[in-house]
Amino acid sequence: MRILTRDIGAHVDKEIMLRGWVDTRRDHGKLIFIDFRDWTGLAQVIFLPNNKELHTKASALRSEWVIELKGKVQKRPAGLVNEKMISGAYEILATELTVLSEAKTPPFDIGTDGLDVGEESRMKYRYLDLRRARMQKNLRNRAKVFQHIRTFLASKDFVEIETPVLSKSTPEGARDYLVPSRIHEGKFYALPQSPQQYKQLFMVAGMDRYFQLARCFRDEDTRGDRQPEFTQLDLEMSFVAREDVMAVNEELLIKIVTELYPEKKIQEIPFPRITYKDALEKYGSDRPDMRKDKNDPNLLSFCWVIDFPFFEKTDTGWTFTHNPFSAPKPEFMADLLAKKNVGEILTTQYDVALNGWEIGGGSIRNHRSEALKAVFSIMGFEDERIYKNFGHMLEAFDFGAPPHGGIAWGMDRLMMILEQEANIREVIAFPKTGDGSDLMMDAPSDVTPEQLRELHITIKEKKK
Repeated sequence: MRILTRDIGAHVDKEIMLRGWVDTRRDHGKLIFIDFRDWTGLAQVIFLPNNKELHTKASALRSEWVIELKGKVQKRPAGLVNEKMISGAYEILATELTVLSEAKTPPFDIGTDGLDVGEESRMKYRYLDLRRARMQKNLRNRAKVFQHIRTFLASKDFVEIETPVLSKSTPEGARDYLVPSRIHEGKFYALPQSPQQYKQLFMVAGMDRYFQLARCFRDEDTRGDRQPEFTQLDLEMSFVAREDVMAVNEELLIKIVTELYPEKKIQEIPFPRITYKDALEKYGSDRPDMRKDKNDPNLLSFCWVIDFPFFEKTDTGWTFTHNPFSAPKPEFMADLLAKKNVGEILTTQYDVALNGWEIGGGSIRNHRSEALKAVFSIMGFEDERIYKNFGHMLEAFDFGAPPHGGIAWGMDRLMMILEQEANIREVIAFPKTGDGSDLMMDAPSDVTPEQLRELHITIKEKKK
């Protein structure tokens, strides 16, 4: 049975079998040492010269070869204990060796943190980059956070439900990724910018509490904290006010930090609240960094930002500041329905910020069709366009919709902060580069003329 390096100490004076990678090989005269690696850490293995066949096999080993070996576990002398290794108090005296897979020399050193390696090389050989201890830690901790979220929300009666990836293109603030339909000539699906409309329809359906760790897609320029596709924690609750949604999310964030990152300190609990107006005046940002000591890497300063303006003026009229599905604060509902004092209307939007980053945003929603229609009317949409884009939502609300609200967290951004990384690419398994390319898969790529014909698409060459 395979033993992991972390468990070697439980098998002293016994023969065990390991499977994994050669991290390094060192020849010390007649002795050959290798640092053996699996996902739990490193272990030192010794090959003695008295077994010539085994010694010869060991001398051929190179870094990143995949091997199976058997050997006897023994304690290291007290002065030779390696505190940096999980099994540093033990070593393995090899008795058998099988090479499962040889490896070419990697294009870069996998034993470092990789931050000195160019992005193009790391992205092209991402499957090698992910062998690094730092990257393994980031992805494994990400999985722990996701599991923690699922367990917590299930205990609060939330139901995890998947929403479609092929949907309808509707104006939600960013550019859609479009998917042509082969069967419905000239028509297109859109990849979801978020599950916003579906999760509200779950509330109409009586699901009461929904959540999903959802994949979202937005065709926009990338930055260190953005990607064309990303993951968000998406949740919605029926029969709630702003305080109910904020309380559940604050409790979950506190539990993630205290139970999974106990070395970190939350600066203030409960999270402080600041209005949008005060945040801009005091911090110059609607995602304020309120840390008292910015030199403390383990200090986390959460805050809630509230009382956002619903609309902002553009060159062509009014647009929403956050989400067209938000409800105004109750005292502004009459102005919304009358479409007056538009610039003064405040929304029920609430954002949660962490160390100067927005990590989540949500609101109480409009659950009455006339209120949602008024939002789009203020934005200059004619009735025909409103019903073409959002008629399904308006009709659903007319069948009896409960008051509801929710939030979405940017999970990549949250993990970036918790893992103290510089950008979200360090906590995503297979991210895109800065220009949205996948260098490993060579995407986006050309497709065949036959595929284009099936989709009724003709590509015109760009005029020079």
